[in-house]
This record gives sequence, C-alpha cells and structure tokens, in this order.
Amino acid sequence: MSQASEPPPLQSLSVQESEPQTNEVKAGDNAAKDDVLVQYIVIRKDLVLEQNWPLGSIISQGCHAAVAAIWLHKGDPETVLYCRPENLDHMHKVTLEVKGETQLRNLAQKLETAGVAHKLWIEQPENYATCLATKPYLKSQVASHFKKLKLCK
Repeated sequence: MSQASEPPPLQSLSVQESEPQTNEVKAGDNAAKDDVLVQYIVIRKDLVLEQNWPLGSIISQGCHAAVAAIWLHKGDPETVLYCRPENLDHMHKVTLEVKGETQLRNLAQKLETAGVAHKLWIEQPENYATCLATKPYLKSQVASHFKKLKLCK
C-alpha cells in the first residue's frame, strides 16, 4: 500500500532564505518601495443594498473567497511569502465593490483572460456568485485590473 507523501515544509517553498523577507519589495526606486503583496477581495454591493444581507454574512463571503484563493495557490511563491509567520501581522488586502452578480462575473472573466489567479465564490445552495478574491500579487502586477472599482464602504 502506498502512502501519500508529506507536503514539504514552508521553508523549502520560500522565495529566498538569505535574509528575512517581508511583504514589501526592496528595490532602489521609490515606486518599488511602495510595491507590496496584496490580496484583492471584491464583493457585490447589491447583497447589502437590495437583498438586505447582514454585514456578517457579507464579511463571511469575503473570508470564504480569500481563504479559498490562498489555499488553491498555497505553493505559489508569492502566497508563501504573504503567509510567512513574520508577515502575518502585516498583510495587505484591498476590499472593493461591484454593483451586482453580472459585474462580478464579468470581472472574473476578465481576470481569467488576463491570467490573474482568483477564486469566484459561489454561495450554495443558492448557486450564485457573491464575491471573488485573488491570490496575493505584487500590487504593481494587478492593480490596473481593479482601478475602475470603488473601495467597499
């Protein structure tokens, strides 16, 4: 009987071990100094305004999508760096809103076409999209895909 192999420890997946890593990029120019690893979360505003979902339910949807995106990309070097113990108190997330399900699905399709890894959360048993979350990316790599969206308020 064969046994499933143990996953490698996180240290073997890290980007570089030579010096302590943070989720901020160290580079010479000022723009690069502001380039941080970030996870984008996008929720549907209509769930609050039109369908009267409680705030806690909306937060739960975002949490589901964010955790799922992290888990699906747990071996990705940027995700590993984002989740390193020394970075846990310094995570960056940007929570944005779209008008409704159509806009959320359209965004998911655009991200898919652009190769931006994300998780579109489908609430069950209702079977409709409630939010999405990206895996962690350098802000400079993906910010342009979200520039037309509003911060969630």
